[in-house]
Amino acid sequence: MDLKIESKEVEGVGVIVLEGEVDVYTAPKLKSRLIDIVDEGKFNIIIDLQKVEFMDSSGLGVLVGGLKRVKSHQGSILLVCTQENILKIFRITGLVKVFPIFSSEEEAIKSIQGS
Repeated sequence: MDLKIESKEVEGVGVIVLEGEVDVYTAPKLKSRLIDIVDEGKFNIIIDLQKVEFMDSSGLGVLVGGLKRVKSHQGSILLVCTQENILKIFRITGLVKVFPIFSSEEEAIKSIQGS
């Protein structure tokens, strides 16, 4: 399966909505989109994983690389995910300590805005 990537801006925050599989074949597409968004000057980014069916280590690597990129600008990457199979990957790898994970885009935006 392919990966669909939709980018938008919500209240000044870059939002990436993913649908499909994030694997060795599709991860470069996500990496490219993350780089583009950072180059546009958006350093607080929400990545919506609600419609992601599968993610492998290359997908996780892109997320960690993106986090390093935004951290150099005092930014952050927040994830939206309620799917147990994807959350399990973040728990097993310990990345739940690295990425704040929210159950909705609205919650993540409120967190960035400090409300």
